[in-house]
Amino acid sequence: MPQPVAVERVAALRRFNRFYTSLVGALDAEHLHAPFTLPEARVLYELGHASGGTPTALAATLRLDAGYVSRIVRSLQRRRLLHRARDAEDGRQYRLTLSPAGRAAFRRLDKAADREMAALLGALPAPAQWEVVASAQALERLLGGPSAGPLAAPYVLRPPAAGEMGWVIERHGAIYAAEYGWNAEFEALVAEICARFVRRFQPERERCWIAERDGVPVGSVFVVEKSRRVAQLRLLIVEPSARGLGIGARLVAECLQFARHAGYHRLMLWTQANLLSARRIYETAGFERTWQHSHRAFGADLVEQVWELDLRR
Repeated sequence: MPQPVAVERVAALRRFNRFYTSLVGALDAEHLHAPFTLPEARVLYELGHASGGTPTALAATLRLDAGYVSRIVRSLQRRRLLHRARDAEDGRQYRLTLSPAGRAAFRRLDKAADREMAALLGALPAPAQWEVVASAQALERLLGGPSAGPLAAPYVLRPPAAGEMGWVIERHGAIYAAEYGWNAEFEALVAEICARFVRRFQPERERCWIAERDGVPVGSVFVVEKSRRVAQLRLLIVEPSARGLGIGARLVAECLQFARHAGYHRLMLWTQANLLSARRIYETAGFERTWQHSHRAFGADLVEQVWELDLRR
């Protein structure tokens, strides 16, 4: 049942809406100084982050009139940015995918949006940056965004603070021992990876994110340089108490975005076949298994695997 709302609250939210749309140029004729309106850019963005979609699904996702979305799609098709093919599962629908030109346009828009947000946040000190991000996530959750749900809770992704490499090592050792029976060899490997990251850290080429919830770390992931063209995703972990919130998928998404913008061509990772939850995240993100081999490590008989993703697609 709708609750009563004070007029000053309505006015405050409308004022923020006007301020923010003006701040990010949402009403500009050419969004992000590119030859696209904001709705056109959103269609490219949605298709760029998925393997394909139908006009009906796009309209539902963007909360736009289906006829309006169809006109946008026709406009992008005329500019040869989209491919349209009849859906194999539902012949009444058409599946849309980006053409090579459309994918290139999407990458330019995506990088421009990142630069704009980086400039916006970069004008603030680090504590204020985290406050802005946490407030945005809270708005999304409370107003029914993708992170909303009965288990949803605010969390932020941030760089590691002093002492948190020790947390990464300890939690990997404890969680993998409890859930898979792995011995201290695994904890030693994690310690080596963390030590190498700190000693040889390249800010433009490498990154670590800590997921924080209610003021405490609940997850981590690393991107490190494997070669000039290949990055490696390492040490993805989420505390059992924070699982189900989408933190793992979000951490992997941050890795993909960073690796693309750092200029890598591929992102690879090494994992074990029995880590089913992590494998599902990798598969959903678009990784493909390229190699596997049976071996014994960490006190267990395992099947090691390499998964890779082409960042240029």
